[in-house]
Amino acid sequence: MTPTLVRHHSYADTDTPVDPGTRARDWAEIQERMLAPLYEAVYERLEVGTGTRLLSLGCGSGLALLIAAARGARVTGVDTDSERLALARARLLPDPASDAGTPPGHARLVDGDPSAAAPADGAPYGLITAFSPIGCSSGDGERLVDALRSAVPLAARGSTVVLTGWGPPERCATAPVLRVAGRLSDGARAPRTGGWRPWERDDLEEVAFRAGLSPDGSGRVACPFGYADMDSAVRGLLSTRLFDAAVLATDQDQVAKEVADALHPHLRRDGTIWMPNVFRYLVCTT
Repeated sequence: MTPTLVRHHSYADTDTPVDPGTRARDWAEIQERMLAPLYEAVYERLEVGTGTRLLSLGCGSGLALLIAAARGARVTGVDTDSERLALARARLLPDPASDAGTPPGHARLVDGDPSAAAPADGAPYGLITAFSPIGCSSGDGERLVDALRSAVPLAARGSTVVLTGWGPPERCATAPVLRVAGRLSDGARAPRTGGWRPWERDDLEEVAFRAGLSPDGSGRVACPFGYADMDSAVRGLLSTRLFDAAVLATDQDQVAKEVADALHPHLRRDGTIWMPNVFRYLVCTT
């Protein structure tokens, strides 16, 4: 298991909410890599490489883009999280004066709505990916439909669109941990949207239908969540934003403590946390 790259100090050590920059780094350094097998499986199936023009919706801190660029793809990422996007820029667009060089391929990053990601040269995208798995946050399918309606006009007719979501709950060891978010966000102070909800089998197909896409195959990928210790696990999971409504309904300390309690069944003798999960992807055409 790869150790995390951040300092180890607990959220529960302070009543002060974690700033967005810290949480974005937790995502980039702890949690994002858990989905790397999903990215690799999709790229392998679709033979992503030189000649691929890729638009990534919700690109976050850019790991999926970096993997695609390393295969020779021309990549564009769009996200509304400026903190995560800043980390993506550091990964994909290094300072020309540095010795880091430029990653393979061509990268462009856009802050805001997908409609702002129109290719500068006018050539349409051939592949659109949505690697932020839906199915846990109330309204996430609705938001993805809106993003797709903005993005699909930028792609060529007959292009490929990939949607992703959680696999069956019985095959996702993280599911009981995520239920903490639902339980804590049921109070009167919880927002009407953004809280946790249990995912359903046809979530991806429903999004595809509403966005005017034609499903053309699917797959499942094992993406175990492995953490160096309990603190890394709590930090990583809270960086997903799936617990934001719970934090608003209660407080940061309570959420962190209850997530840690839910993680205890997955604590191994060496102090690491290991949770097998399965994620699902749906391949569609425009």
